[in-house]
Amino acid sequence: MKESIEQRACDLAVYIIENRATVRAAAKRFGVSKSTVHKDLTERLRTVDRPLYLAVKEVLDQNKAERHIRGGIATRRKYKGE
Repeated sequence: MKESIEQRACDLAVYIIENRATVRAAAKRFGVSKSTVHKDLTERLRTVDRPLYLAVKEVLDQNKAERHIRGGIATRRKYKGE
Protein backbone atom coordinates (compact mmCIF):
# COMPACT_ATOMS: atom_id res chain seq x y z
CA MET A 1 0.00 0.00 0.00
CA LYS A 2 2.72 2.46 0.91
CA GLU A 3 4.50 1.95 -2.41
CA SER A 4 1.36 2.88 -4.30
CA ILE A 5 0.94 6.10 -2.33
CA GLU A 6 4.54 7.06 -3.02
CA GLN A 7 4.15 6.14 -6.67
CA ARG A 8 0.95 8.19 -6.90
CA ALA A 9 2.80 11.19 -5.45
CA CYS A 10 5.52 10.84 -8.09
CA ASP A 11 2.95 10.38 -10.89
CA LEU A 12 1.05 13.46 -9.75
CA ALA A 13 4.22 15.52 -9.69
CA VAL A 14 5.26 14.42 -13.18
CA TYR A 15 1.77 15.20 -14.52
CA ILE A 16 1.74 18.68 -12.98
CA ILE A 17 5.25 19.48 -14.23
CA GLU A 18 4.68 18.23 -17.77
CA ASN A 19 1.29 19.90 -18.20
CA ARG A 20 1.83 22.94 -15.96
CA ALA A 21 -1.45 21.76 -14.42
CA THR A 22 -3.23 22.98 -11.31
CA VAL A 23 -3.93 20.89 -8.23
CA ARG A 24 -7.59 20.83 -9.25
CA ALA A 25 -6.78 19.51 -12.73
CA ALA A 26 -4.46 16.83 -11.34
CA ALA A 27 -7.10 15.75 -8.81
CA LYS A 28 -9.68 15.37 -11.55
CA ARG A 29 -7.26 13.45 -13.80
CA PHE A 30 -6.23 10.97 -11.08
CA GLY A 31 -9.64 10.68 -9.42
CA VAL A 32 -8.55 11.87 -5.98
CA SER A 33 -9.39 14.92 -3.90
CA LYS A 34 -7.52 18.22 -4.05
CA SER A 35 -6.50 17.66 -0.44
CA THR A 36 -4.93 14.33 -1.34
CA VAL A 37 -3.00 15.87 -4.22
CA HIS A 38 -1.77 18.70 -2.02
CA LYS A 39 -0.71 16.34 0.79
CA ASP A 40 1.03 13.99 -1.65
CA LEU A 41 2.98 16.82 -3.24
CA THR A 42 3.87 18.89 -0.20
CA GLU A 43 4.46 16.24 2.45
CA ARG A 44 4.97 12.78 0.99
CA LEU A 45 6.98 13.72 -2.09
CA ARG A 46 9.44 15.76 -0.04
CA THR A 47 10.75 12.59 1.62
CA VAL A 48 10.40 10.29 -1.39
CA ASP A 49 12.02 12.29 -4.21
CA ARG A 50 13.51 15.64 -3.22
CA PRO A 51 14.51 16.85 -6.74
CA LEU A 52 11.03 16.08 -8.08
CA TYR A 53 9.52 17.86 -5.07
CA LEU A 54 11.55 20.99 -5.78
CA ALA A 55 10.52 20.96 -9.45
CA VAL A 56 6.81 20.59 -8.69
CA LYS A 57 7.06 23.23 -5.96
CA GLU A 58 8.05 25.79 -8.60
CA VAL A 59 4.92 25.02 -10.62
CA LEU A 60 2.70 25.11 -7.52
CA ASP A 61 4.19 28.45 -6.45
CA GLN A 62 3.59 29.89 -9.92
CA ASN A 63 -0.02 28.64 -9.88
CA LYS A 64 -0.53 30.20 -6.47
CA ALA A 65 0.80 33.53 -7.71
CA GLU A 66 -1.54 33.46 -10.73
CA ARG A 67 -4.72 32.20 -9.08
CA HIS A 68 -6.25 35.64 -8.58
CA ILE A 69 -5.96 36.23 -12.33
CA ARG A 70 -7.67 32.93 -13.15
CA GLY A 71 -10.46 33.77 -10.71
CA GLY A 72 -11.04 37.12 -12.40
CA ILE A 73 -11.19 35.50 -15.82
CA ALA A 74 -13.66 32.89 -14.58
CA THR A 75 -15.89 35.57 -13.06
CA ARG A 76 -15.83 37.59 -16.29
CA ARG A 77 -16.83 34.52 -18.29
CA LYS A 78 -19.61 33.72 -15.84
CA TYR A 79 -21.23 37.14 -16.14
CA LYS A 80 -20.63 37.57 -19.87
CA GLY A 81 -22.25 34.22 -20.54
CA GLU A 82 -19.24 32.65 -22.26
